[in-house]
Amino acid sequence: MLETARDGTTMVLTLNNPAKRNALSAPLREGLLEAFLRLERDRDLRAAVIIGAGGNFCSGGDIDSMNQSTDLAAGRERFRGVHELTRLMIRGSKPVIAAVEGWAVGAGLGLALAADTVIATPGARFRAGFPQIGLIADFGLLHTLPARIGPARARQFLLYDEVVDAERAGRIGLTDETVASGELLERALALAGRFSQLAPLATAQTRAALARGLDQVLDWERDTQAALLQTADHAEGRTAFLERRKPNFTGR
Repeated sequence: MLETARDGTTMVLTLNNPAKRNALSAPLREGLLEAFLRLERDRDLRAAVIIGAGGNFCSGGDIDSMNQSTDLAAGRERFRGVHELTRLMIRGSKPVIAAVEGWAVGAGLGLALAADTVIATPGARFRAGFPQIGLIADFGLLHTLPARIGPARARQFLLYDEVVDAERAGRIGLTDETVASGELLERALALAGRFSQLAPLATAQTRAALARGLDQVLDWERDTQAALLQTADHAEGRTAFLERRKPNFTGR
């Protein structure tokens, strides 16, 4: 599910489940959390690169294994590990480079935007996807998306569930660079390698300052998503996705 490697002072994380477009399953989330905890502890590592195998970055949460929560406390608890990972990526001491090819959807989009730098190939596509399953954006997207593209564009992107191609993503600031497919990892490693020459304490404090307000967003995200996971609309959205049909939402 997750392959880890080391390139000089950079940890390289590869999401490797191409059959499911690298869907963010529970084992994959746990693997990512363990990897970022190791990244924090290892003083010789200065940055991380995260990339997807098989032509896609990440298709979001693994809906096949996503069971509807019938208990509010259980719904809140399921976000504990997710938010520990989110905080480490956004506010941890080591910078992160996301290298996106193909789709970055839902939690996969959140994973990409938790990085400091997002580079993408010309064929990359970005989508929130949450409205289709009766949920709000999570994985910190309500913090990272407005910070990247501004509140007005973030509102349109999320409410209308827009699909954004690589050209527009670069134009509106969703991504930082567009790179030829065969050069994606090489460029990501070059960017990450620059942190071996920069002061790590100053880098860490800059990331912490830019993450101000994150906890408030994540607390609201946890409580709201836990409630939405219990709704009929979420059940309908999940069923419709699995049955490959349009959902029929009733506001319940």
